Formats: sequence, structure tokens, C-alpha cells
Amino acid sequence: MRVLIAGGGTAGHINPALAILSIIKEREPDSVFLYAGTPDGMESRLVPKEGIDFAPIKVSGFQRRLSVENVGRNIKAVHYLIHSGRRARQIIKGFSPDIVIGTGGYVSGPVVLAAAKMGIPTVIHEQNAYPGVTTRTLSKYVDGVMLTMEEAAKYLHKGVEYTLTGLPVRKGFGRLPDRTVAKRELGLYENVPCILSYGGSLGAGAINDSAAALIKWEKDSGMAVSHIHSYGRMGKDTFVKSLTDQGIDVNAKGLIISEYINNMDVCTAAADLIICRSGASAITELEVAGRASVLIPSPIVAGNHQYHNAMVLGKAGAAVVIEQKDLTDELIIDKVKTLISSPETLREYEQKAKGCMIEDTPDRIYKVIRKAFDKRKV
Repeated sequence: MRVLIAGGGTAGHINPALAILSIIKEREPDSVFLYAGTPDGMESRLVPKEGIDFAPIKVSGFQRRLSVENVGRNIKAVHYLIHSGRRARQIIKGFSPDIVIGTGGYVSGPVVLAAAKMGIPTVIHEQNAYPGVTTRTLSKYVDGVMLTMEEAAKYLHKGVEYTLTGLPVRKGFGRLPDRTVAKRELGLYENVPCILSYGGSLGAGAINDSAAALIKWEKDSGMAVSHIHSYGRMGKDTFVKSLTDQGIDVNAKGLIISEYINNMDVCTAAADLIICRSGASAITELEVAGRASVLIPSPIVAGNHQYHNAMVLGKAGAAVVIEQKDLTDELIIDKVKTLISSPETLREYEQKAKGCMIEDTPDRIYKVIRKAFDKRKV
């Protein structure tokens, strides 16, 4: 199978694309892949590292907020839009794919649409509970629509057929270690609750502030708890200093502070409670691991989709959802104190999170792709 896949802009579109390629590769080892993405996006760096051929195509989104700077960006976006269709057809003709897959981001739009108009099998995968404009537009033209969350279906065009597939998780989450084993591996206390907090590789100011307040409270109250926190690039120059200025030993046993977490699977396995944003990957990993969480959706994402994602677990009774506009040190401390003081509640949250998981995601994804391919082949 010759597969052209397009998706980019953020890790939330790129990682699912790479995971889908792995799913196909496992089942059809002789497959050939080409990844279409923006030349300046994260995909231009991440994809070649995976040994996958990369085809650049310039596409950018339109800025809705009116400003002199955004007017210039929108003029550039129009220019890219005019030429993106021609570039997409050029990529398709040069590679001759058997199927074209889109995983979201503006770049997947012209590539998937051009392929559909050329009679090539096409499928798309939507990660979020509130689908982006690219997914909503393309859903009318493609042979298969894959959704991570059932809630996304109501935003699609009426009559569009879809398959609930879930989201493939990153390596390591397939077989998580036992919680006690993970705590021991990390050098944490084995018999006290462990909190894991993070805001992604870039970091999140609101989560960094909450983590700092929690760590200070944990020290002052003498609460028996371990804490792992990743402050991201955003907190590189400030987070550790803010703790040391308050007399907190950042190297103390039971406290792991770092810019980035390279072993997220082990840290997740060790955690009794996780505090994070609510991107699609984070939600899926919470379900796969079966972990209680406090979710603080990013308020600056398209369509407020992180709030919709968070409410999937919130409505299931598997998470506490706090909108950033309501977040205070007192509120986060109160919620965390209540949860970690009740092991029964934590276990109940864990069971409900686990109950939201789709166990056969790779099989479902491959089935949709193969069905679209075979449909046109006939």
C-alpha cells in the first residue's frame, strides 16, 4: 500500500499521523509512506527523524482577530491557499498513492480534498471532541471519517458516516508498569500518593502556577505526598527559582522537577492523581492508564476543543474539570486535598476513566483504511 498522509501544525495532529503509519506498517510491512506537511511546522523536524519521506506544502490558517500584523498574515494565507491546490496535486501525481489520510491541521485540507477530487481513496481522523474546521469541511468528501470521541459526531455534516476508533497512544503506554514498581523506579515514596502535573513540552503558565502553589502547600502542611512536575519551556527560567525562593529543596526525595518528561509512561503509571491540560492525547492516555485527574483546559485553542475533551471525562465522573478563568491557588489545593485524602474516590475515578477507553483502536483504524482502499479498488 502506498500511503500519503497529511497533518501538522501541532503534535496533536502529527503524533496520530505517525501512529497510524505504524499501524499500517505492522499489518503491511511492504507499505511505502510519504508525509505532506508545512515546511516550517513541527512535522518538518519530527517526520524525517522517523525515517519517513517528507513533502513540503505551504499552508496557513486565517487569523480572526483584527490587527495590522494579522492582516499581513491573512494576505500570506490567501497566497498559500491559491497555490496549495496545485502543490497538493503535484505531490499526489508524483507519489501515486493508493490512499490519502488526513489527521487535521490546515495542511491536510488541500491534500485530502485534491485526492478526493482525483478519485483516490481518502480517510480522515479527528482527535478532539469538537472537530476542527478542516475535519468538518472534508467529512463530506472522504471515504471514511474516524473519530476519537463520540461527542464529535454531532458537529459533522448531517448524514456523514463515521467510525469511532479512539486515538492511538504513544509508545510505552501499551504495557504500563505497576504503580508501586513505577514509584520505586523513579525513587519516590512507595506508600504515599503521587501527584503528576504538566502543561506539555512548551509548558503552561496556569499549571506551573498551580503546581508551585501545591508544592508549597505540600511542604507547609506536612502532607505525605510525592510530586512530579514538568514546567516546560515556558518555566525554564522561572519555575525552579520560584520554588527555591520559597525555601523548597527541589532535589528532596519525593519531588521530581524537570523541564520535560522523557518517561511519561512510567510517571503516569506512578501517579495517583494527574493535573494537566486536556488535549486529545492526554485524555486518551488517562483512559488507557486509568488515572484520576484534574483537567485545566487551555482557553486559547480553536473551538475551545480542550474544554469539550475534558468534559468527556468530567461527565463520566472520571475527572475534575476547572476552567482556567476559575482557577485559583485555593481552589486547586482544595480539590487536590479532597481527592488524595480519599483513596476510595481516586480508585472510583480510575475505574471510570478506564471505562472510557477503546481497547482495539489500532484494529478499528486499520479496518477503516482498508475498507476505503478496497471500496475504490473494486
